[in-house]
Amino acid sequence: MPHFQSADGLNLFYTDEGDGLPVLALSGLTRNSRDFDFVAPHLEGVRLIRMDYRGRGKSEYARDFTTYSVPAEAGDAVQLLNHLGIDKAAILGTSRGGLIGMVLAATAKDRLLGVALNDVGPELDPRGIAGIMDFVGKPVAAKTLAEAARTRPSLMEGFKDVPDSRWYDEVARLYKETPDGLENLYDHRLRDALIAAAEQPAPDLWPVFDAMQGLPTACLRGAGSNLLMVSTFAEMTRRRPDIIAAEVPDRGHVPYLDEPAALDALNRWLELMR
Repeated sequence: MPHFQSADGLNLFYTDEGDGLPVLALSGLTRNSRDFDFVAPHLEGVRLIRMDYRGRGKSEYARDFTTYSVPAEAGDAVQLLNHLGIDKAAILGTSRGGLIGMVLAATAKDRLLGVALNDVGPELDPRGIAGIMDFVGKPVAAKTLAEAARTRPSLMEGFKDVPDSRWYDEVARLYKETPDGLENLYDHRLRDALIAAAEQPAPDLWPVFDAMQGLPTACLRGAGSNLLMVSTFAEMTRRRPDIIAAEVPDRGHVPYLDEPAALDALNRWLELMR
């Protein structure tokens, strides 16, 4: 399995598939590189690179949980581009991955071709943050993947018309089935990192959003999202009239990215960089 080494010596997993425009796909907070399985078949003419963050998926867990942070993970992303010999790449960031994309625009803009944000922005709805803290680092209540798939619709606010098979496919990418029940595919100390970060003053992220000025930018919002507020989405489009903005119907946090509205926006964004 392909791995690269972070600046602090962790072995981090990645995949590198396809030919064409290099797109580095960065997943959600507790998720992993399989977050993009649903959209990958639809991205034509793209070299899709995916990374498991430190402490997630098939990557090594950090000795210091405080390095489960956006700045450290942004540094890992640059390290991966260096490892692959890629001067510039587009960032497709889901939730946490979008925050990393914005930070990269502020700290390593010369390495970016563009940024697409999936249901995330410079301000986050406290309801969504509270919902995240309800499950991060806690044991999985469901005992099997089948049970998790059955109960997931009741947990996912804003989602409608999702086939049962998709719920199963999703949970199969998030959990490992064991004789003792389901296990999360991430270091549970991620919760400790979030608690420690919350004890610090909240940073103003509008400057890092503004740092994307001049880069082809897209932003998708699940129409029922409990994290990316309507007001924040509107301010993002006001500041960047050129942004490719789309609301994805019948989806909350986060869209799968293979919905027609999401694919249309992503394809228009990709065309700007070709």
